Amino acid sequence: MSSHAEPEVLLEKVGRAGVITMNRPKVLNALNQTMTRQIYPQLKKWENDNETDIVIIKGAGGKAFCAGGDIRAVTEAGKVGGSLAQDFFRDEYTLNNAIGTYRKPYIALIDGITMGGGVGLSVHGRFRVATEKTLFAMPETAIGLFPDVGGGYFLPRLRGKLGLFLALTGFRLKGRDVQRAGVATHFVESKKVLYPVLIDERTMHLPKKKKTRTTFSSEGIVQNLKADGSEFAKKQTLSKMSPTSLKITYKQLQVGATLSLQDVLVMEYRLSQACMRGCDFYEGVRAVLVDKDQSPKWNPSTLEEVSDHSVDQCFSSLGEKDLTF
Repeated sequence: MSSHAEPEVLLEKVGRAGVITMNRPKVLNALNQTMTRQIYPQLKKWENDNETDIVIIKGAGGKAFCAGGDIRAVTEAGKVGGSLAQDFFRDEYTLNNAIGTYRKPYIALIDGITMGGGVGLSVHGRFRVATEKTLFAMPETAIGLFPDVGGGYFLPRLRGKLGLFLALTGFRLKGRDVQRAGVATHFVESKKVLYPVLIDERTMHLPKKKKTRTTFSSEGIVQNLKADGSEFAKKQTLSKMSPTSLKITYKQLQVGATLSLQDVLVMEYRLSQACMRGCDFYEGVRAVLVDKDQSPKWNPSTLEEVSDHSVDQCFSSLGEKDLTF
């Protein structure tokens, strides 16, 4: 018998709906470059197709919408100077922008684990439907990265300082809290998520987005948590995160609060390449995803040792290699 490999992403028309199904359930529908390069042109085709009214994106397998990008492949490429270390982020951010500027209703059914790259496939769309199975997080600071895929745009626009908290700590939101936070626009019980979904746009309202200004520092946040004796403060994990990532992320959200999504993605591409040039990303992936000893050796190892100059350099233009749309 010949083995038949399942396609990693399913693209189909159901009535007047274009339906995208991420189809790698064994790896929680992790997004790789092949999938990105299949989804993007199909989105563009449906956007200009008079026979397509809406686009729905979902994950196969019942456990995850999409648990993130295929980071291990990126680290392997980065170690040897492979082009995937540039192309993966370029393709992913281009897709994020296409979703954010999509002219037709784009509905993400985030029924299950939705992290990192999975957030980029959903949060910029017009409608995001959470269920009791939804588990949302941006956990990048734990692996020496930063909350990318447009995190610098949507996180500072959440209420109060919630976005900053989620970005620095990687805190997980579950179920209805994903909607309460403003990450999802709607909440439905998982068993009631009908497929195909019929949407009446007149009943849908996006939450109002609020701009916030931040006047404290990443060091100050850590000091305040240490001084706070509550159980909540004790459970926060900032001391385990990459100090470089924390400082980059802090500035990313400060700057991103006043930028367009496109400009944020240009900034984040610069940051991604700074992480590829550094060492914490490779060490974080080793400790969390490869060896799984959960004991990364960050360099520098403290926030105080991460200079403002080194952080500013991460935001510098890449010249001809900058991301363009």
